[in-house]
Amino acid sequence: MRRSSSLPLQPPTYGNLITILSIDGGGIRGLIPGTILAFLESELQNLDGESAVIADYFDVIAGTSTGGLIAAMLTSPNGDNRPLFAAKDINQFYLDHSPRIFPQDSHQCVPVANVIKAVCGPKYNGKYLHMILKEILGSTRLHETLTNIVIPTFDIKRLQPTIFSSYEVKKNPSINAFLSDICISTSAAPSYLPAHYFETEDLPGKVREFNMIDGGVAANNPTLVAMGEVTKEIMGGSSDFFAIRPMDYRRFLVISLGTGAPKYQEKYSADEAAKWGVLGWLAGGGGTPLVDVFMQSSSDMVDFHLSAVFRALHIEENYLRIQDDTLSGEVSSVDVATRKNLDDLVKVGESLLQKPVCHVNLDTGKCEARGQETSAEAIRRFAKILSHERRLRLARSPHGRAALSK
Repeated sequence: MRRSSSLPLQPPTYGNLITILSIDGGGIRGLIPGTILAFLESELQNLDGESAVIADYFDVIAGTSTGGLIAAMLTSPNGDNRPLFAAKDINQFYLDHSPRIFPQDSHQCVPVANVIKAVCGPKYNGKYLHMILKEILGSTRLHETLTNIVIPTFDIKRLQPTIFSSYEVKKNPSINAFLSDICISTSAAPSYLPAHYFETEDLPGKVREFNMIDGGVAANNPTLVAMGEVTKEIMGGSSDFFAIRPMDYRRFLVISLGTGAPKYQEKYSADEAAKWGVLGWLAGGGGTPLVDVFMQSSSDMVDFHLSAVFRALHIEENYLRIQDDTLSGEVSSVDVATRKNLDDLVKVGESLLQKPVCHVNLDTGKCEARGQETSAEAIRRFAKILSHERRLRLARSPHGRAALSK
């Protein structure tokens, strides 16, 4: 079976499950899910051979902001039709490029400077980010990824989310944008990076304009967005999902990776926030309260919903959320890209693997350990399920059997 790891994943109709990987937004904290993904890919390689990669096992990979960038790196094809980046290489990308994406100001008056920047424009100009994404992703477009991807953004001109989905692009060619433009858009966090404008042109020559900012304003945790895209495909009668019912959540296998949160730091208070005007909400309390609030609330609401649904259906084992709510200090920031802080974020990811899996308490809203299974043990368990599901589909599908017989 080891040589089959490079064969395309066969459609869910030939298997038992619909496999989804989702990665939250969070700037440089993408190093945390990057560490988890490297461990997952290594476990899959232990089972199916060194050529196994993340994209071989998931029907859809969703990502918002920094998570969207990771999704693109895992699924963009190289010349051999394999991913541009192995999961183990993602963290090195962050270590190499984050300091130039988020250059640090060592001036003594940094807090004052940040307030001025909040008034005058985004904290960072985004030029290096734009350059490096266009360089590594090149001319690759949405329809060319190795597995389906779903990346939320938000169009400030239309005042509505725009979902760049491999499923939707089959019906709507106007969203068949360059992956670089999609990644720049979903990462354009208000007050941090500039909004991004680009255009696409469909076959009849009709031009569509996009005026985009960070997808985290709508769905910082894109798990439900990905599940919604799959559900639309099922409702539309796609042959890839033959005989699967639209609301059959029992068929979903979901891994959702957070980028950490400073909840236990209790960073802001009502007394403090009561005095804030526009500037306070943009640069008060030593952070960016408005951005922090909508990003974290978006992530948590999705986790609350899915935890309740999977628990109600008695299929909690099908949903794995890995998140650390205990960040504090510089590791809780999205942009303090000093080498020490970047290295510390890698350590956060490594230590998270050794901690018990955190489950949201639906009464308190806090993440609490339930049982002794660590994140590493849960990843190993999910890797075995993913490997079995892949083998099952290959054995059942005509294309898979034909490829295996060669």
